[in-house]
Amino acid sequence: MSLKILLFCFALLVLVLRLLLDWLNLRYQQQHRGALPAAFAGQIDAQRLQQSCEYSRSKGLLGLVEEGGGGLLTLLFLFSGLLPWYDQLVGSFAAGPVSEGLLFFALLFLGQSLLGVPFSLYRNFVIEARFGFNRMGLGLWCADLIKSLLVGGILFLFLVGGALLLVQVFPHSWWLLVWGFWAVLTVFLLYLSPVLIEPLFFKMEPLKNTALAEQVRQLLGKVGLEAGKVLQVDASRRSGHSNAYFTGIGRVKRVVFFDTLLDQLSDKELLAVLAHELGHWQCGHIRQRLIKSQILILACCYGGFLLLRAQYLPGWFGLDQLSFNGQVLLLGWFGGLVGFFWTPVSSWWSRRQERQADRYAVHLVGGGRELATGLVRLARENLSQLHPHPFYSAVYYSHPPLIERVAWLEQQAAGASCPDKK
Repeated sequence: MSLKILLFCFALLVLVLRLLLDWLNLRYQQQHRGALPAAFAGQIDAQRLQQSCEYSRSKGLLGLVEEGGGGLLTLLFLFSGLLPWYDQLVGSFAAGPVSEGLLFFALLFLGQSLLGVPFSLYRNFVIEARFGFNRMGLGLWCADLIKSLLVGGILFLFLVGGALLLVQVFPHSWWLLVWGFWAVLTVFLLYLSPVLIEPLFFKMEPLKNTALAEQVRQLLGKVGLEAGKVLQVDASRRSGHSNAYFTGIGRVKRVVFFDTLLDQLSDKELLAVLAHELGHWQCGHIRQRLIKSQILILACCYGGFLLLRAQYLPGWFGLDQLSFNGQVLLLGWFGGLVGFFWTPVSSWWSRRQERQADRYAVHLVGGGRELATGLVRLARENLSQLHPHPFYSAVYYSHPPLIERVAWLEQQAAGASCPDKK
């Protein structure tokens, strides 16, 4: 059996495993659709629970079609002979290595974006609208799409164009220079995003609830942090879903609340949610995630450098030759397959950090009651999935399942001792 057939079978196996997990999760939800934990009683009635199950089912079925169709199209492109044809076609139009690489990846990026348009339309204007979440008109949706493509295109030009230029100028050490370039750009975007990118999609203004804004500053002061701004955004123009986040570094740090969240939670619950986010900061999770991602990118850059230099990849796919860009594409695709088996480890690590942040929030705000009730209200308002399949949540969930998380917080509110942050 040739290596190309083995790679195809491996890719097909990963796709089947992904779809099987999605299907098991959908089936498990339907089997437990009538089960309501005690902590949710009084907040979620039978009708709301039914809506939550139907919402999760609708999103899950669409996800199955999108993931399955996308996976099959990728296999067709890589294993049917379309890739070398596309590679040669792009090469015939390009004037040099950098422009060839930009054209090669830009067309793929654009094609992938366009393939996602029908799913995005259906998701927003059928599923989200049916359950009362979508508040966008087609004009605003199109404006967001255009802005997303423009921002993505600019970032693409810097990330990919800069990397290709470094490969061209430094053929023997580009792996280290590309990693360093991307690392610097990542930090730069942490400064840039809050002041230039996020305002493109949201109207940001100072939090109108001045009493809450003062309480936020006092809470930040308790942990030795200072926010440059406490803001609210007009997320309700687009969706009924809610969120809050702590963004930026240095002098551009800011606390941002969706206006939908301000309508759904009490001030104490909002502070408890913010305390959880501060827990990530104080426990060093932001720094740890940044370091982990940079180590992983560095390892990938070096491993990719070795494989590309050895020219193994064309032979793996039964090809006599393939451009540097085509080989990078194959390398990234193969890395994605291998990364699927790393996902459970990464998810476990993330869930561990989320538990630490919950512990910190309980300590900071003096109990878990407000955070528990806030999470239950958010589950009700957002029609959150209450019963994920254990295998699915183990592989994909970055947070502990909601029922498990609320149960622990209720124990803390009832007087159980609060574990330390370790």
